Amino acid sequence: MDLCSTINVVGENAMNGRTLLVFNPASGHNRRHPTFAKSLADFAQRNSDSVKLIATIAPRQATELARAAVADGYSCVAAIGGDGTVNEVAQGLIGSAVALGLVPCGSGNGLARHLGISLNTKRALADLVSPDRRVIRVDTGTANGHPFVNVMGCGFDAELSWRFNQLKRRGLAAYALTTLKAYLSAPINRYSIRTGEIEKTLDALLVSVANSSQYGNNALIAPAARVDDGKLDLVAVQRLGLGVLAFGARLFSGTIDRSTRVQHLQQAEFTIERAQDGLIHTDGECHETSAFVQVKTVPLSLAVILAPLADNRGIRY
Repeated sequence: MDLCSTINVVGENAMNGRTLLVFNPASGHNRRHPTFAKSLADFAQRNSDSVKLIATIAPRQATELARAAVADGYSCVAAIGGDGTVNEVAQGLIGSAVALGLVPCGSGNGLARHLGISLNTKRALADLVSPDRRVIRVDTGTANGHPFVNVMGCGFDAELSWRFNQLKRRGLAAYALTTLKAYLSAPINRYSIRTGEIEKTLDALLVSVANSSQYGNNALIAPAARVDDGKLDLVAVQRLGLGVLAFGARLFSGTIDRSTRVQHLQQAEFTIERAQDGLIHTDGECHETSAFVQVKTVPLSLAVILAPLADNRGIRY
């Protein structure tokens, strides 16, 4: 089947108007590479007829910049940073015709990897302004009102996100060590999960609800997930014990759905009940919320820019 027929295309040559680049200088990659800001400024200068660059100076400012860009008639707002920056920018664009652009500079880059966005900054920037760029519409989700575009979760998922956010240095090695330390002290919690006529009560290490297939770094928590099917993939991981290494191998090989320690449901919405109030995360950002977590999909609510079709990397949207 031709790829164009499998995705929700807004227009291959659509939206050739103005692009706002929202740069998060506090993002790990950006902070460690001080010359990066200059390269972005040079790119914006070379394309000054259609591109504007703004650096954020406070948390959640990216959302306000994106909302202002919608009101000002921009056609694209690009998030230059990690998954948190992507989430902030997306919050200002959900429900509008203005497209989210991705210039992945985080340590995980989950949504970008799922969509086949280039991890090379020069390539990603060039794709944003290419006359052959594509624009598709994707689903987003909410968890107790907190929007997410990639993955939300509770239990070990949320605890790990909180610990990651405290790290001074990022990278796969730091993540691996932090994950091990968190796992050794992680509790097993009881969850009641309801969706439609289905109700399950189980003891689990974590419960994730994914819009795309992965957390980031090619850790595939929901290998079969699509961002344009109107559904979310709930993945509950039960006690692993000595099977933790085998589970890790499955996570990175895209086969966790074959594990007997994993429960998987795919629906438009879920209610997750815990014993008490606690943390959840949405795209890695942590929130204290109630024991009841209502997770819903918002179908095709966000436009996203992809590379030209000829440059497709075989990603299943």
